[in-house]
Amino acid sequence: MSDKLVTLEIDGVAVTVPAGTSVMRAAADVGVRVPKLCATDSLEAFGSCRLCLVEIAGRRGYPASCTTPVEPGMKVRTQSDKLAQLRRGSMELYISDHPLDCLTCPANGNCELQEMAGIVGLREVRYGYQGDNHLSLPKDESNPYFTFDPSKCIACSRCVRACDEVQGTFALTLVGRGFESKIAPGAGNFLASECVSCGACVQACPTATLMEKSITDKGQPEPRRGHDLRVLRRRLLVPAPR
Repeated sequence: MSDKLVTLEIDGVAVTVPAGTSVMRAAADVGVRVPKLCATDSLEAFGSCRLCLVEIAGRRGYPASCTTPVEPGMKVRTQSDKLAQLRRGSMELYISDHPLDCLTCPANGNCELQEMAGIVGLREVRYGYQGDNHLSLPKDESNPYFTFDPSKCIACSRCVRACDEVQGTFALTLVGRGFESKIAPGAGNFLASECVSCGACVQACPTATLMEKSITDKGQPEPRRGHDLRVLRRRLLVPAPR
């Protein structure tokens, strides 16, 4: 981070942050929470979800706040009727290709997609399931410690980036373009890939796409306390994430 400081306005509030700081991070510093799905504090910005769009005075379009660095004198709006419309439109597309099984989903109440749908004010989805979708994609249960359900995947690439930036394994990749985009392990399934079961991808996933298996599913004995991917990793002598 630069030693040079930059002062800008976010929703009329002045904020001074180091040069190179993202608009999203600067907004957080003044208590403004910008909706997001693909961005996290632990991963490099990606700018794919299109929920964190903002308006910047003097600029055309609606840049992603997670990938836009601050500039001196910049005036940013994080809330407007147009931004609300764009965010709801993006969320509609996500939900229209996502199983509506929240009540039985293991991530219910702890799902960022569910949370963001509420934050952007999505109340209805105009698109049905009549067209092409990804809802029938088979679940990959090859890994003994977690499952991968592509029908719930929103292609945010957080798992790919966690595998790369946190673990350095490069076991996952994003293939295809547009509607055909999907997350895939390098060798066809998780068991045959370079995956070391570190759990970085599971922790990064904002939906129930990647979920840790229960002790029963893993076929492991009930521990006296704490039983998660870190415990299993130590047992298997697999290198921990850096």
